Amino acid sequence: MRVLVNIAYMGRDYLGFQIQQNGRTIQQQFEKILKRMHKRHVRIHPTSRTDRGVHALNQYFHFDTELNITPEKWQYAMNSALPDDIYVHDIQFVSDNFHCRYDCVGKTYRYKIYQGAHKDPFQSGLKTYIPYQLDIEAMQEAAQAFVGTHDFTGFCSQKTEVESKVRTLYESRMVVTEDGFDYVVTGSGFLYNMVRVLVAFLLQVGQGKKRPEDVPRLLEAKDRNQMPFTAPAAGLYLEKVYLSPESLIQDFGEDIRIHRKKSLEND
Repeated sequence: MRVLVNIAYMGRDYLGFQIQQNGRTIQQQFEKILKRMHKRHVRIHPTSRTDRGVHALNQYFHFDTELNITPEKWQYAMNSALPDDIYVHDIQFVSDNFHCRYDCVGKTYRYKIYQGAHKDPFQSGLKTYIPYQLDIEAMQEAAQAFVGTHDFTGFCSQKTEVESKVRTLYESRMVVTEDGFDYVVTGSGFLYNMVRVLVAFLLQVGQGKKRPEDVPRLLEAKDRNQMPFTAPAAGLYLEKVYLSPESLIQDFGEDIRIHRKKSLEND
């Protein structure tokens, strides 16, 4: 039986989602519970492996079990054993053919930034503090330039170990908030550190060090050395995971089919 689990967590005190040799991770917390229940190791498979300090409002993983337990009891058992900074929203049974990684068709990330005269200690780890003024209009123009299907080699970590670095972005925009702004980006998938590198670039645009017109050139160059900065993990949230094309179409319209076809052709 395959079980699909929808969770949220504050990543501030974790080394990321994926299990590590030393230190706490989200995967470790769940596999520890499952091992106790099954009397053996049970591997979980996530839709995304967030980095150290990154949060998730909406994340999924699946695992296989022979235990005859209802979704409600699975949820209760997990939430009873989990620390306060992790929560199981929902559990359901899915087909044995379903796979969180391969059936995921899109993700939305939100990066939160606050501004002001001084740092707020109560925002530590939840948002990134930027003390200087930024040109939000220029940042918005630059953000829009990333929408579409592109090779993001120049906007990801050099440690990225995938064959194709072509990804499709369905939205890329700035959202003004009461104390600063958010960067919201939805795509077919994301490379290692890709969102944080995009944020770092947009901050440079906001300071006048880069221009919106630089986006096509940097995408074409495919050279990480031309954009060597990475924004901090604090403030980055995995906000939504799309597990079907229909859910993407519902949010972004029928033309998503064309974008998805181009993305799949480059995978």
